[in-house]
Amino acid sequence: MLCVPLPHCSDYGRFLALLVSALLVGFVSVIFSLVWVFHYREGLSWDGSAREFNWHPVLVITGFVFIQGIAIIVYRLPWTWKCSKLLMKFIHAGLNTIAMILAIVSMVAVFEYHNARNIPNMYSLHSWIGLTAVIFYSLQLFLGFAVFLLPFAPVPLRAALLPIHVYSGLTIFATVIATALMGITEKLIFSLKSPAYSASPPEATFVNCLGLLLVIFGALILWMASRPHWKRPPEENAKVLLTEERSLN
Repeated sequence: MLCVPLPHCSDYGRFLALLVSALLVGFVSVIFSLVWVFHYREGLSWDGSAREFNWHPVLVITGFVFIQGIAIIVYRLPWTWKCSKLLMKFIHAGLNTIAMILAIVSMVAVFEYHNARNIPNMYSLHSWIGLTAVIFYSLQLFLGFAVFLLPFAPVPLRAALLPIHVYSGLTIFATVIATALMGITEKLIFSLKSPAYSASPPEATFVNCLGLLLVIFGALILWMASRPHWKRPPEENAKVLLTEERSLN
């Protein structure tokens, strides 16, 4: 089925403005993370040095925040409402898979850096919540594949689990934003000694602005995802579910 925009979608202009704002803020956040590690933190490498650790904030912000945010609202795009639901499922699952891979690689970078420097692992609240978020995100992705993407789960089960899937996805996303804020603050406190973080050197101010961008991005994504009148129309969902059910019989 062709993907055609819906010119009569209510609040289309407002949604489009929020979408563009979210994409712009998310993209700028990724750029800020790169500026931070290249301008203030010696760049990127994979050699057990601090440059390897720098992959962690870059990949978390790029994948676990920005790409996950896009995956959350991909169903809300009005011009996709006449697309094949299966196509949108693959796009949603693909974006989440990319985000998960980047998150896992970012964690590997941290563990390798800590092990190379004999720094203890998993001692901070940031690390506890971060690892928990990755585990639950992986489970969310696995169950999403099993229940909503593969054509085996019965339609009543999908309908029953969909609200839980949506709620848990939004909860994980909000948790990731909070964990990222804890992480960048922790990094600044540990790294800035002369002058200290409390003296507000340029790096501290710059990274604090990055944190504000993450909050704004998260707020925009959660707002768009929580508005009921911007959901994919129920009649389209019902039509697709009925078609999938008939194909299994």
